[in-house]
Amino acid sequence: MDLDSLKEWRRSHGCGELRAEHVGQEVILMGWVHRRRDHGGLIFIDLRDRTGVVQVVCHPQEPGAFLKAEKLRSEYVVAVRGLVRPRPPGTVNPKLATGEVEVEVREMRLLNRSKTPPFPIEDNLQVEEALRLKYRYLDLRRPEMQKILELRHEVTAAIRDFLREKGFWEVETPILTRSTPEGARDFLVPSRLQPGSFFALPQSPQLFKQILMVAGVERYFQIARCFRDEDLRADRQPEFTQLDLEMSFASREEILALVEELVAYLFKRILGQGISLPFPRLTFAEAMARYGTDRPDLRFALEIQDISSEVKGAGFKVFTRTVEEGGVVRAFCLPRGASYSRKELEELTQRAVSLGAQGLAWMAFTPEGVRSPIAKFFTPEGIERLQAKTGAKQGDLLIMVADKEEVAAAVLGALREELGRLHCLGDSPPWSFLWVLDFPLLEYDPGERRLTSVHHPFTMPREEDWPLLDKDPLKVRALSYDLVLNGVELGGGSIRIHRRDIQEKIFQLLGLPPEEVEDKFGFLLEAFEYGTPPHGGIALGLDRLVMLMAGRQTIRDCIAFPKTQSGTCLLTGAPAAVSAHQLEELHIKIYSPRENKKQAL
Repeated sequence: MDLDSLKEWRRSHGCGELRAEHVGQEVILMGWVHRRRDHGGLIFIDLRDRTGVVQVVCHPQEPGAFLKAEKLRSEYVVAVRGLVRPRPPGTVNPKLATGEVEVEVREMRLLNRSKTPPFPIEDNLQVEEALRLKYRYLDLRRPEMQKILELRHEVTAAIRDFLREKGFWEVETPILTRSTPEGARDFLVPSRLQPGSFFALPQSPQLFKQILMVAGVERYFQIARCFRDEDLRADRQPEFTQLDLEMSFASREEILALVEELVAYLFKRILGQGISLPFPRLTFAEAMARYGTDRPDLRFALEIQDISSEVKGAGFKVFTRTVEEGGVVRAFCLPRGASYSRKELEELTQRAVSLGAQGLAWMAFTPEGVRSPIAKFFTPEGIERLQAKTGAKQGDLLIMVADKEEVAAAVLGALREELGRLHCLGDSPPWSFLWVLDFPLLEYDPGERRLTSVHHPFTMPREEDWPLLDKDPLKVRALSYDLVLNGVELGGGSIRIHRRDIQEKIFQLLGLPPEEVEDKFGFLLEAFEYGTPPHGGIALGLDRLVMLMAGRQTIRDCIAFPKTQSGTCLLTGAPAAVSAHQLEELHIKIYSPRENKKQAL
């Protein structure tokens, strides 16, 4: 079967655009054979393009088209010219947007053949992700994946429209820059023209957007590609996209209000859903104490309570000893959890231990009374105090952890999220936004044995905490903020340092030698001496935002060509070896791990 030419043919409609009002019109459609059904005297073809699917019908009365239709297979590419007509009574397909009509084919042209695909081009596909990624061009043909690509396009278009109206300029910043400390590992790019020197791919446009504020741009944004050489998870990729924006002369309140307005605009324009403003706010300290995480999912309550005072005198040695040694006892109440079986409670305890706890205590409040291995240590009044503090009532399960404060918070925070999503999401609102504010500016890294930045070293400390920079730097709070949606961190930002003296002080606290500071950041410090305005901004993860809006579980579904968890592109085989000639041009020699070990000896 020879292939045909498209000469003098021009597509008139998308396959998914045809409706009852097109009946009687002659149309030219082009697309892929989604399905073919031979009913003896008639051949039905579901023709698909990115707009959708329409049924076309081939009759023996059009022998040229009919003979071609007999030889078609799935994913062949064809063009058809035909007449739109209503489907016969009883054959309307309400599941299709085009289900009221079909196209009676007058002429058909075969544009290309296809091998049998390794998996069906259909939604709700049950195949290994590795196979989908190897044949990503086929995976992306599936209607649900096409919808995600369209959604992502609509999101970026809406962002540009909104920010342009707000006076922002879209400015591109360099992809080839220099390596800087205080972040994830950089991807390095060797310089051919300067042997022994390397560019780094940007982890974010942070320094360049601050320089743009020095330059008087005032309102900048960019749909920015960023790169981090770190281990992958469901919401991480070595290269990713973020909405990056920066504002001069803006307070934290102005930045938060602008982002809230942008998010509400996106959800209304694209999903048709209203978002309530303003978003709730928690400080970092409140979020950790009440939810055990700095990105709590507020679609369900399950608030963690500190019950140290209520249990320290109960006579249960584990609780008493923990409180006496400076630890805490914390708990949350799982509604209707008293029905948990002993096996389920053992599994819950094992999960707590796997998260770092010494163990797990529990109380089930049943109609027959309190069921718990530690109930004997509590008086009726003591149990009443526990119930009053935690809100536990008949039918509920109280889950308790005694440990250091940070361990109890992390363990209960993880259990709260897992159990909440398992049991408590039925009647929850679909979208729960939250601002988390006032993160610590610094934290101590025991491995490095020095202070490190919680976010990055360009974040302004709260002015009232400036005296603590010398006295107790770990208590200094930052003018920072994270946006959380349904327990997922969408992004974060801060008011930036715009004064040289404060920036040098932060570098000093981080233990960076003056010569290293000058080498890596001298250009920024010098810029701060030329009238740098106060400024701040935020970066929102576009991949994560689209993932949540699309209702997916991984950002790999929302990136056209993602990497695997090992950082590999299964489609192209990257990363891959390069030729010896290329390495020679770059003055690079590769040593195997065994050779490196020998040299070290």
